[in-house]
Amino acid sequence: MNARIKLATLSLFAAFAVLLAPQAVLAQDAAPGSGEAFGEPPVSAAEGEVVASETVPPQAEGAYTPMAPTKNKGMPTDPNSGEPGAIAKSLTFQDQYSKDGEYALWMHNWFLLPVITAISLFVLALLLYVVVRYSRRANPEPSRTTHNTWIEVVWTIVPAAILVVIAVPSLTLLARQYETPPEDAVTIKATGYQWYWGYSYPDHGEIEVISNMLSDADAVRNGEPPQLAVDNRMVVPAGVPLRIQTIGADVIHSFAIPSLWFKQDAVPGRLNEKLLTIDEPGVYYGQCSELCGTRHAYMPIAIEALPPEEFAAWVRSQGGTMPGEGAAVEAPDGEELPVEDVTEVALAD
Repeated sequence: MNARIKLATLSLFAAFAVLLAPQAVLAQDAAPGSGEAFGEPPVSAAEGEVVASETVPPQAEGAYTPMAPTKNKGMPTDPNSGEPGAIAKSLTFQDQYSKDGEYALWMHNWFLLPVITAISLFVLALLLYVVVRYSRRANPEPSRTTHNTWIEVVWTIVPAAILVVIAVPSLTLLARQYETPPEDAVTIKATGYQWYWGYSYPDHGEIEVISNMLSDADAVRNGEPPQLAVDNRMVVPAGVPLRIQTIGADVIHSFAIPSLWFKQDAVPGRLNEKLLTIDEPGVYYGQCSELCGTRHAYMPIAIEALPPEEFAAWVRSQGGTMPGEGAAVEAPDGEELPVEDVTEVALAD
């Protein structure tokens, strides 16, 4: 009898374990700060309550409206869209919106591609000529020639000269990609987590934004590409030098935006830094390009570049301040500033 009771008790515990297992797996798969899978925003527990992933304070709601993306700008081209040239455009680089990207695209389209095409056609023509000219039918008696000094000199010098010519724009592009940001560059720190991004603005009152991927339905509803849209974008000013700093909170991630020709690893314990200047306002999409775990494919990047005055308005809507704001505090006529205000001004100076 005791054995039967023990067996029944064990069976009951096993049934509970099976029922609870799916919930535990779903809880582990959900991204921190998000609700369902793919970064859907959580439902607030109570009316007016702000949860961890809602980075906009209630008083700032309505002060900032995300920019609508421009079709085929800053995003991959859909080869099945039916638009003229969509298939060909999807096979090459995206249009570039940074000076380094424009230079790299020019180098690819008007320098490397013609050279590679010419070499490929020359080798193909040479191969066909050899097949016909030196076939068994045309040469019953094979040649015994073993060396030709002139040919060996030519096929050594010409490839070396081609590589030297290609090295000039290649080294120029490499040097441009490692330019040091100027002192007045806007600093933005991108932190890679498993599996979402966090953006902080140390120059603007320590603003912090948590960015999770939207579901496909929400992305399409917003007019954005699926698996690239996010709930909170990284907002930056356009036409202004940016100091993009990247670091990993857990494993190695990689911050990559193809249409801006920007890619920088986010390594735990190491702060990488790179200059980026976005030519014009728009929304630009990218992804983590370093395998970082099971949800690596679901941590996209969306950068929203605004005109400087609109960026300043966004900073204020997030509760931050622009550099220099609040540095000078004047007392009304005949009154003295409180000690706290004087201290704050002194620290700011």
